[in-house]
Amino acid sequence: MAQQVTDATFSDEVLRSDKPVIVDFWAEWCGPCRMVGPVVDQIGEEYGDKVKVLKLDVENNPATAMKYGITSIPAIYVFKDGEVAKQTVGARPKAALEQEFAEFLK
Repeated sequence: MAQQVTDATFSDEVLRSDKPVIVDFWAEWCGPCRMVGPVVDQIGEEYGDKVKVLKLDVENNPATAMKYGITSIPAIYVFKDGEVAKQTVGARPKAALEQEFAEFLK
């Protein structure tokens, strides 16, 4: 299961990571977020040697969500070398996410 990241830990866990980081921006009340959550967890389990997978609850961590302009969730961002490298918004099936983020999962 993907680890939680917070406003306080975001810089260390994501921006300073030595490998790409997939961050799932979500909220408890968001139905599509609950649908895509297990898919994100599976990607983390399967590709954990290549990417780090984390989840950020936008309700409890508004500073980070605001910093990255998160207005629609679920939003899934890939960070590489401290920068946003790719992003997608909305619930997607696993195959679509794997294709979207293929360059980071190789």
